[in-house]
Amino acid sequence: MFTIRPAAAADLPALARIYNEGILGRDATFETRLREPEELRGWLSGPGPCLVLEAGGIAQGFARGGEYSPRACYAGILDHSVYVTASARGRGYGAELLWALQGAAREAGFHKLTSRVFARNAASRAVHRRAGFREVGTHLCHAQLGGEWLDVVTVEVCL
Repeated sequence: MFTIRPAAAADLPALARIYNEGILGRDATFETRLREPEELRGWLSGPGPCLVLEAGGIAQGFARGGEYSPRACYAGILDHSVYVTASARGRGYGAELLWALQGAAREAGFHKLTSRVFARNAASRAVHRRAGFREVGTHLCHAQLGGEWLDVVTVEVCL
């Protein structure tokens, strides 16, 4: 049994724990510097929703929508991310978080979610497809991680 709810200030340590696990895993973000909980406080105030998935009273994942672009013409688009702890993967939590984020974003007046997924991250690509996203295209050699240029796949869903 699990619940998905809006993140609150009390969740900041869990958000940092989960995000830092993703940073250390080197398969979901180009970030390399670990984050302190307070550094993530801005996630709680938008522009898009920030949701936490709890199972057994412990935060096991989160999904959030951040600014896609500062240009007014893109105000209805969110750049999203979804992270699930390694110990909770394979239970469908990623797709559940993405479905919940779509609903919360739609309710908040947004019309599209988009992100870039490491091309080599087959699990993330699959969970996005399960949650109704389509792969738009591949950016070759998009950014460096550990001295290696990596490809990313852009995913999107219209709400």
